[in-house]
Amino acid sequence: MSTPQTVPTPASDPGTARPVLVTGSTGPAYDALRASLLMAPGAWDASAVVPWTGEARAEHHARLDPDRYDAHAPSRPLVFDADDERREEVSVDSFVVHLHQPPTPGGWKQLTASALDLVERVGPERGRVVDVDDLVAEPEDAAQQVFGFLGLGWHPLSSGPLRELAVGLGRGTREGAGEGESDDDVRALVARARSQARPVAPSLAPTTAPGSLTAHDDGLSGLLKSLGSSLMVTTYQSDRVIVLRHDAGRLGVHLRAFDRPMGIALHPRGFALGVASEVLDYRNFAELAAGVDPRGSHDAYFVPRNSHVTGDISVHDLGFGAEGLWVVATQFSCLATLDTDHSFVPRWQPPFVSALAPEDRCHLNGLALVDGVPRYVTALGVSDEAGGWRARKADGGVVLEVPSGRTVVEGLSMPHSPRWHDGRLWVLESGRGRLLTCDPETGTTTTVAEVPGFARGLSFHGHLAFVGTSQARETATFGGLPIASLPRLECGVWAVDTRTGEIVASVRFEDRIREIFDVSVLPGVRFPDVAEERSEIARTAWAVPAPPS
Repeated sequence: MSTPQTVPTPASDPGTARPVLVTGSTGPAYDALRASLLMAPGAWDASAVVPWTGEARAEHHARLDPDRYDAHAPSRPLVFDADDERREEVSVDSFVVHLHQPPTPGGWKQLTASALDLVERVGPERGRVVDVDDLVAEPEDAAQQVFGFLGLGWHPLSSGPLRELAVGLGRGTREGAGEGESDDDVRALVARARSQARPVAPSLAPTTAPGSLTAHDDGLSGLLKSLGSSLMVTTYQSDRVIVLRHDAGRLGVHLRAFDRPMGIALHPRGFALGVASEVLDYRNFAELAAGVDPRGSHDAYFVPRNSHVTGDISVHDLGFGAEGLWVVATQFSCLATLDTDHSFVPRWQPPFVSALAPEDRCHLNGLALVDGVPRYVTALGVSDEAGGWRARKADGGVVLEVPSGRTVVEGLSMPHSPRWHDGRLWVLESGRGRLLTCDPETGTTTTVAEVPGFARGLSFHGHLAFVGTSQARETATFGGLPIASLPRLECGVWAVDTRTGEIVASVRFEDRIREIFDVSVLPGVRFPDVAEERSEIARTAWAVPAPPS
């Protein structure tokens, strides 16, 4: 009926790791859950996990070093049969996960009753029941609940076997295990198992293939509806622009492919978008919107109109001012404008940067315009050496005044997305997950809100601030930041009431989307679409002047 297996949870001291006993009827769901657990990063050596029954047990000892894989060492990957005489011994210091499935002929009642007894005996801190219907209907959320309970590391690939299970069995269906069974004992066991299973929040299916993305809406759909607006979000990590919009009572998550999309800058007729080696100019072809499926739903259709090839200057923030479009050329540590003859036109550099060179000396990244003129920028460090900002990335960030170059705020942890709004300077302190207001005269900052991730991407609609967060990776760029102490880092967008600091709505992404760069409110645009740069609509839509009257 089952092949329970034990695997160690991550621990700084391997000798203190506890095994995990997984019970349940064999079959596709059980195999998928085991496969998912085996993909937890850094948790154990999957090659050492074998069935601990019959001939496999002898083969295991013959093939592996018994001193290294000691049957009594809880830090080692072992597999136990449901009837193994040491099951009681193992349960004393192990996690227990029981996968509840619909009743089947044979020993289902005995196995289920025994497993539920074990879960109850070890208590809620070490015992958990997972309903297979939850794994099928909500594979991402159900799986992450299990991984969080066990303290296992998580990687998006870990949910792969469960997503395949969901697609194979029909995601979104619930089998109603045990319903209508005539056996009172079976009905009682089903009710008992379900009472112990933790509720799983429903996920949001986006407008992409099933299982390719999970997005969890916590009030953002209703908020966008009330504002009559939508959001654009860029994620260079997954090469997508995400359009978030209210869609027939739920949140619509619309993905469009771009090459490393970064900063967004709105203008009255459209927006500019920085990508890997270009700045794209998009215009709203409103007359096309009515013909886009679903018919009659769209109120804007943004189509590419111009492209300026910059080369790879690591475009970050963009902003339209009195002189046109301003570009933060991070690779060259400068603010720039664009003309038809050059890749870019350098206009300003921090006073401590002595040369124009593609060396990312201070990681200049953010731009705030005041009355149409660049006024404040953010940088991750004060440095005149190639990549020199990395040495003090955790607390060396600054806000600089343009054009004077004066440092108005210092000591920040990787600041991004400076914005001038409602007569005040706002900045995201990414490394601490904070939305700040700054006083340029005194250098003081005030924390308005804290968000659960690497804060980057900021846009306003009245008293609401929309803040993007990323799951900061443990790399040379993101490692060692204060937010590493948070219990969980989320990738999503959070709507903050700037009057109170309260998070009033959010959406969080899982699986494919892990990092966000920019967030932009499209005010008064309720249900837009965005054409990809080389899409069919870009090839076959023409804009020509009206004939003379």
